[in-house]
Amino acid sequence: MAAEFSAKSAFLLLGILLNLAFKTKAGSIVIYWGQDGREGTLTSTCASRKYGIVNIAFLSIFGNGQKPQINLAGHCDPSSNGCQKVSNGIRNCQNQGVKVMLSIGGGTSGYTLTSDAEARGVAEYLWNNFLGGRSNSRPLGDAILDGIDFDIEGGELHYVALATRLSELSRGGRKVYLTAAPQCPFPDDWLDDALATGPFDYVYIQFYNNRPCEYNTNNPKKFKDSWNQWTSSVPAQKFFVGLPASQQAAGSGYVGANILKSQVLPFVKGSSKYGGVMLWNKYHDDRNGYSSQIRDSV
Repeated sequence: MAAEFSAKSAFLLLGILLNLAFKTKAGSIVIYWGQDGREGTLTSTCASRKYGIVNIAFLSIFGNGQKPQINLAGHCDPSSNGCQKVSNGIRNCQNQGVKVMLSIGGGTSGYTLTSDAEARGVAEYLWNNFLGGRSNSRPLGDAILDGIDFDIEGGELHYVALATRLSELSRGGRKVYLTAAPQCPFPDDWLDDALATGPFDYVYIQFYNNRPCEYNTNNPKKFKDSWNQWTSSVPAQKFFVGLPASQQAAGSGYVGANILKSQVLPFVKGSSKYGGVMLWNKYHDDRNGYSSQIRDSV
């Protein structure tokens, strides 16, 4: 009787430990929303239960003496305060446990930082207009975002000062997450110094539009070497595999769902810093159903 009980107990304990081990490697899906009016509302995006983080894209104009400006494509007109209605969506997402970030930058030439002083000024603007500060003209309304995502693809190099000031402003209050979406060639041309300073929580590595480090079934080593270099060199908490959500979403780098599940995820989950998968973007994910195909494996 005692031996039978012991065997059953051991089997049960093993099952619990394996379940816990699996959960520690469970990641989340990050999606970019805001650049296509056909992708649905922020509320419907989070109601799908597919995503753990939504990046609102983009604050695409800032620095060089310019007034910062958001661009949410076909969703709303910020010049008439039309984007303040997004506040309801932000709160709806947060009430479901989804983090909502503002992504700054993007693939345009409308932003740059001319000095550390200007970078700190932009940080103050972000704090007062999107985070825990106060302003009479908050572009997305009175909802408080969870943080700022740095999708920097050009301009001058003063992002250490911007990230540092944001970290300073959030001390002692509500947690402000800082994330970054560098290109996969290491080191990143624009964010290397900022990433090295250590204030970033999550890093979404863009393994697309960068053939030297994209995943290729015929030569997976270049992807694996890039992933290992990023996760071992940058002091962030979690790293995500950044991919296009469909073949049409990027010039190159698309990885089929079955290949991702059978070849890519088993490898990246070997890292204690694995965080999940980042997808560009919501519209293409809707069209291709990519997140639905992979979410049980992420």
